[in-house]
Amino acid sequence: MKALIVIDYTNDFVTGKLPCGDPAIAIEKPIVRLVEQFLASGDEVVMAVDLHREEDPYHPETKLFPPHNIEGTEGRRLYGDLHSLYKHHEEEIYWMDKTRYSAFCGTDLDIRFRARGITELHLVGVCTDICVLHTAVDGYNNGYSLHIHEDAVASFNEAGHVWALGHFRHTLGARLWRNGSLQQPE
Repeated sequence: MKALIVIDYTNDFVTGKLPCGDPAIAIEKPIVRLVEQFLASGDEVVMAVDLHREEDPYHPETKLFPPHNIEGTEGRRLYGDLHSLYKHHEEEIYWMDKTRYSAFCGTDLDIRFRARGITELHLVGVCTDICVLHTAVDGYNNGYSLHIHEDAVASFNEAGHVWALGHFRHTLGARLWRNGSLQQPE
């Protein structure tokens, strides 16, 4: 069994308070297409969404980044057509709040996947070199097979994005996909 994890594809991370900008806007259609494919095949779809509270002095990101993905704000809403797709399939998609970079840290995600027999993870979203990377590392450490969709991940740091793609492939053994096709190892 496989699962698609859509990481932090929210208004704040695309065009809002901590935006990836054009690279993130460009991945909207590939993300929506993948969610539709996974739903059609009956595979697990997870929206792993960063959650912050206003001026939380205990959250480590408070000192690192401007306020973003604040609970109850438009910034935390899924971006573009993904929001509509989620609303239409809310019963079939697992929404999970996350408070750290990794979707596994402090959540029930690993238990959920193991209960469902999931062994293969497909990762999309933002930022390639932060939350997608940390989720991939934890997925690797938990023994999952990793698949990264190059045309469905983005960052505000192009050098970090490129480095992370190489790290996924060469250090974590991930398979990289582009336009629905598995890319050959370099």
